[in-house]
Amino acid sequence: MSEKIGFVGVGRMGANMARRLKDQNFNVTAIHDVYAEGAKALADEIGATYYEKLSDVTKNADIIITVVTDDKSMKDIFNSTGSLVVRAHGRLFINCATVSPSTHEKVEHWAEKHEAQTLEACMASSITQAREGTLYLMCGGKQEAFDRAKPVLDALSTTNKYIGPTGSAAKLKALVNMVMNINTAGLAEGLGLAEAMGLDLTTVREVFSQTGANSRVLETDGEDMVIKDHECYFSADHAAKDSGIALKLAEEQHLKLPLAKATFKQYEKMKELGLGELDKSGVAELTFKGRTLHS
Repeated sequence: MSEKIGFVGVGRMGANMARRLKDQNFNVTAIHDVYAEGAKALADEIGATYYEKLSDVTKNADIIITVVTDDKSMKDIFNSTGSLVVRAHGRLFINCATVSPSTHEKVEHWAEKHEAQTLEACMASSITQAREGTLYLMCGGKQEAFDRAKPVLDALSTTNKYIGPTGSAAKLKALVNMVMNINTAGLAEGLGLAEAMGLDLTTVREVFSQTGANSRVLETDGEDMVIKDHECYFSADHAAKDSGIALKLAEEQHLKLPLAKATFKQYEKMKELGLGELDKSGVAELTFKGRTLHS
């Protein structure tokens, strides 16, 4: 592919996506992150250039992939002095952050004013999949933007599913994470109660896996909850943020979601306790009897 690729936001997800594209012989030319030291190290590693100014990333890339943390960060990189849309004619922005659908819609509007394209590519995967190119991507935007992005998406994912217009993928991603968070908190309660009753947790997890209690989070988080290993792959901070997005969408539809609300409160409690950087599996620390955070 002849188009030059830039990255804005190279934490663990963005950095591993950049490495993956470099491995697949894409021309990754431009890197930016608010944490300059790590971004400069990545640029040196993959033969790209670190740029302090967002507008220089746009100047030196044709397709810019953004992987930022929240709505504010997304708005800052697209709607501030020296933002990515400065002289962005002909550029394509692939935006991978989990943010509000309305933010994706605003970004599309700002980009189109400068004759640029946008695509939301919401990720339902984690760090390992980013490095291996096995992400699951839900995409929203104009069909022509999706078609242009397809070679890049194919290199990053095993599935890149076109959902519909801008905002639609973000809505679906919010629901994915809302249900995942509910499942995670429910699993923590089930295992916590099992331990309190003196049941063998290896047996409990085996039975769960063969019955209606099975879920993807049982596979990814069940053992971690038992052994208290909460190395972060998807943080409690992000769990709270994403459940919050879903609850706002529900409010707009005049729906009450009591399970989502209860789960949101659990992850908010983790944040209040200074544990937002733990993996979402850390919600078990609020549930298991005798653990420090149990109340």
